Amino acid sequence: MRVGAAGSPNLGAMDSRTGLPVVGMVGAGQLARMTHQAAISVGQSLRIFAAAPDDGAALVAADVVIGDHTDLGDLGRFAAGCDVLTFDHEHVPTEVVTALAAAGHAVFPSAAALRYAQDKQAMRARLGELGIGVPRWAPVRTAQELLEFGERVGWPLVLKAVRGGYDGAGVWIVGSGQEAAELVGSGIPLIAEERVPLVRELSVLVARSPFGQGAAWPVVETVQQDGVCVQVLAPAPGLAAVTAERLQALGLRIAAELGVVGVLAVELFETADGVLVNELAMRPHNSGHWTIEGARTSQFEQHLRAVLDYPLGVTGMTAAAVVTANVLGGPAVGPGIDERLHHVMARWPEAKVHLYGKRVRPGRKLGHVTVLGDRLELVRERAVGAARYLAEGVRP
Repeated sequence: MRVGAAGSPNLGAMDSRTGLPVVGMVGAGQLARMTHQAAISVGQSLRIFAAAPDDGAALVAADVVIGDHTDLGDLGRFAAGCDVLTFDHEHVPTEVVTALAAAGHAVFPSAAALRYAQDKQAMRARLGELGIGVPRWAPVRTAQELLEFGERVGWPLVLKAVRGGYDGAGVWIVGSGQEAAELVGSGIPLIAEERVPLVRELSVLVARSPFGQGAAWPVVETVQQDGVCVQVLAPAPGLAAVTAERLQALGLRIAAELGVVGVLAVELFETADGVLVNELAMRPHNSGHWTIEGARTSQFEQHLRAVLDYPLGVTGMTAAAVVTANVLGGPAVGPGIDERLHHVMARWPEAKVHLYGKRVRPGRKLGHVTVLGDRLELVRERAVGAARYLAEGVRP
């Protein structure tokens, strides 16, 4: 696969069986698994780069390569069979992504864009340059720097690992310099951030193609528990239309300014004084799983369209209210997952269940449930009830 003059895919190495391009996705978790499902309906051949044969997407895809996502040789051999390369996680080293592009492979998002999803310090600095609001923050290399920052913004504050970390990992709330001393001295590159007084958390999901076409889904509210998203409410209840439009425009602006190709999730803090950007993810995102049934074009199909430079699909909702509830691993008691699934389908026949093919582990995301309807309260009750039963075997 080679890149065209304008940076778009040059689709010359098509799948000989279908006459359609091959998209290679690095990572084989649930995002790749659901992208595979979207690829089927549009005739695409999704090639999966997995760490192990029992990864979620590796269990269902026909074309799977096992390798190390930090190894340029492994990824180069994988990319040779693809028309375009993309990711279901942000852990491929920047220098490896750069080298793949230098070798002539079409890689989306690019290393230059992906940096701002991989490096929290770089992201906050760049958004600050663009005049986009983020929580007050500072790099901290010593205990003294942390104490000085704490004096400016107040305690407690938040420490974050500059790179890596998700679902609450790599994030620590600390109440004093003494409490954070061991962490600051650990050698982990850190930033400190004010603890923002939240009204709630929001997410705006957008997509952008190499041609520059953009599309945005309705803004959603994400409900967090112990740093993990447990529910997504679409559209965000009580959000004024003018505010929603402004946030969609913000997401599209960030995608354009950073040169993102594919899906971009902009995670937001809503405060009494306005909205601040918390995190960026340059791939399909947990806050967009509702789009599979709840939007005219799912985030997974849209990501494929974007990285292939196809025209983007419409993003309107298919119902007035959509709620997705995550299924988190619970205690290994009660009926097994097959029996739980049976009961969920009987009790909530309107619920759409997505299981990720993962081994059960407490707190692990095993799947999600989506329910559509006219009344948010009723839709939410049903989605949460079904997800809880799948996770715990407890009937509401």
